[in-house]
Amino acid sequence: MQQEMQPGRRALLGVAALGAGAAVLGGAGTAAADGRATDRGVRGLPVPTVIGHRGASGYRPEHTLGSYQLALDLGADIIEQDLVPTKDGHLVCRHENDITATTDVADHPEFASRKATKKVDGKSLTGWFTEDFTLAELKTLRAKERIPKTRQHNTLYDGRWAVPTFQEVLRWADEQGRRRGRPVWLYVETKHPTYFRKLGLGLEERLAKLLRAHGRHRKDSPTFLQSFEPSSIQRLRKLVSTPSIVLLDAADTRPYDFVEAGDPRTVADLVKPEGLKWMAGFTDGIGPWLNLIIPQDAKGNLGKETTLVKDAHAAGLLLHPYTMRNENSFLPADFRRGTDPNAYGDAFGAFKRYFETGIDGIFSDNCDTALLARDAFLGKS
Repeated sequence: MQQEMQPGRRALLGVAALGAGAAVLGGAGTAAADGRATDRGVRGLPVPTVIGHRGASGYRPEHTLGSYQLALDLGADIIEQDLVPTKDGHLVCRHENDITATTDVADHPEFASRKATKKVDGKSLTGWFTEDFTLAELKTLRAKERIPKTRQHNTLYDGRWAVPTFQEVLRWADEQGRRRGRPVWLYVETKHPTYFRKLGLGLEERLAKLLRAHGRHRKDSPTFLQSFEPSSIQRLRKLVSTPSIVLLDAADTRPYDFVEAGDPRTVADLVKPEGLKWMAGFTDGIGPWLNLIIPQDAKGNLGKETTLVKDAHAAGLLLHPYTMRNENSFLPADFRRGTDPNAYGDAFGAFKRYFETGIDGIFSDNCDTALLARDAFLGKS
């Protein structure tokens, strides 16, 4: 996600257990009544849904098969992948096309000349980029922990895994689904789609082809598609029927496809009822930054929640906000414990506060914590 989602019939069944959050599920229930949400492939997922953010990235280097496997073993309801392309058009799982911090590319002298400065979505970045490597070249690299000073224990696993292709992840999910007797849900993001389309490396068509090959292109597929660019979701909706989510960054930002198209609307405009109604015309829900649901004050403490959950549900949209992490440095100030920014704070307290708003799911780097917090919220522990 930039800052560093499924009721339907199951929501109606879960209303009694959702307590404080139940009142705002009316909009989502209405969506189910008119056939929208329940027909969009969200049946069977618990509410609130726990999404393993980049796998189990609180415990393993993100976007590796090791991170995905651990998230599945810990019980995450859905596991997230971010997609970027290689020079020869293969989709690989990285949070960014800049792989400087997430691979050992800097240790490979044969690739020293590939280091470059580029402008990606208007931001100047210097490093190594997936679009400058063939898949064969990328496969000579090994993944590593992105924030080693914060997650020193994750560095134990540096070099254990290669960068996976999305096709490899689909095969892994199919195999794990057969072993477990139930589908493995995936949550797939198109990263910088406008940027890559201008390079001749359009993501949506490549993604749709892979989804079709693995039977994940239908409205009842165990998959969500997501993007910070609404036009990417609109393009995907024409190619596949897979459920989708529009991601939303800070209120004062603009989706990059809006910037390119000269659309003056900001995220603040999109979270108003008219903006939500517009998005409901082509997507199943939104993935807002948590601060759009409960803003933080000048000291970083949680303040009064906005009307976003109520308004989105009234428009028939799901809400899967991002991202909860256990470390103090990532938690709201009123849930930090002690002075060590890398120590765990009161994540359970923060989860409870967010669940009470009536959200339908949440992204978490620590899906085991999220699952325990959900059980507590639903009175199961």
